[in-house]
Amino acid sequence: MTGYRLKIIRHGITQGNLDGKYIGITDLPLCSEGAQELYEKLETNDYSSVQKVFISPLKRCRETASILYPEALISEVPELIEMNFGDFEDKKAEDIMNTPEYKKFLKGGLDNPPPGGESMREVVERCVSAMEKIVSSMIQEGLTNCAVITHGGIIMNLLSCFGLPKYNPNDLACDFGEGYEVMITAAMWQRSTAFEILGRFPYLYDDNAEPLSEDDINSFYYNESIENESDGEDNA
Repeated sequence: MTGYRLKIIRHGITQGNLDGKYIGITDLPLCSEGAQELYEKLETNDYSSVQKVFISPLKRCRETASILYPEALISEVPELIEMNFGDFEDKKAEDIMNTPEYKKFLKGGLDNPPPGGESMREVVERCVSAMEKIVSSMIQEGLTNCAVITHGGIIMNLLSCFGLPKYNPNDLACDFGEGYEVMITAAMWQRSTAFEILGRFPYLYDDNAEPLSEDDINSFYYNESIENESDGEDNA
């Protein structure tokens, strides 16, 4: 059975991130510190080559892809864009924390958007659409090793919606330039619209380790997937 590996990675740091602002759909590029950090992570971590990178259309994701995977094909997926924070865009929490609109937003909920912004329900719905496009593209094109470069909130939604085993979304937060690797099989996706979360990504280099063949890797992931499916059914 073919396994489709997907690395889901958060973009590098922007000046808005350093300033502690809500930048959502604000189209900021990587700052110099963000780009430098990605190059440094490439020196100490194994990001492995991929056939295609699916990206959010924002500059910070495209620039991250160009650093981590300069040789890969790039495909924009509009649904991977970060949440639209509306009136809170480009503002620090400390500057709006005493407003009634912000206090209401902090109560959470699927249908509690920021003023002029996007609800969590809308974000979840487009995460579903994005993942359907990505999986369909990989299966139809026979792409067995790809990456997604998107935003922290989108990663949490993708993994909490589709990932097995199930985690609290807050436990799925990841640092810039980092994320998770997942394994998709056609059978699991068609039956349960789900994928297996293999672990955090990227992997630290191990100079003493012998490289595995593609058959070894696919065999390992397939066996792990079957075992985890059984565990999930027992615990349901």
